[in-house]
Amino acid sequence: MLDIYKLGDSVLREKCEKITVFDNSLRLLEEAMYETMAEADGVGLAGPQVGVTKRIFVIEIPSEGIKKTFINPEIIETSVDTVTAPEGCLSLPGLEHEVTRNSSVTVYAQDVNGKAFTLKADGLFARAIQHENDHLNGVLYIDHLDESEKQHMEALYAKKQKARRKAARRG
Repeated sequence: MLDIYKLGDSVLREKCEKITVFDNSLRLLEEAMYETMAEADGVGLAGPQVGVTKRIFVIEIPSEGIKKTFINPEIIETSVDTVTAPEGCLSLPGLEHEVTRNSSVTVYAQDVNGKAFTLKADGLFARAIQHENDHLNGVLYIDHLDESEKQHMEALYAKKQKARRKAARRG
């Protein structure tokens, strides 16, 4: 299990570096990311969320039979049409907000062995790809909100964290 970094941790705002070495340590990172994501009940997890400023993210949507690792991803095409839906993040636990994203994307990436692939995704898979790809560029989903909504979400998160710390001291 890896630690998941939360809102306020500077690593979440860093632009990630391209991965150039495809070795066993990368496979171990991939495995640990899947385990961490599953334990946290998430759909996706990106490198910076576990303190790794490398261009990697994993997505698993069991209900759709999807389990995919993306290394050095590039979104090469997006649909014109968009969808607004609730979105959450393991780095802002307990919060979600409506976010508008492209309804489909085409992404070029590499797998854990360095093999290149291109795939087109829609629905939740497309939303997850865009969300996780944002993480690689230091962007959180709340950055897609207008400034007052973003500030509201940050304040709400801070309030929840303060309540958690207080409860932990009592418990």
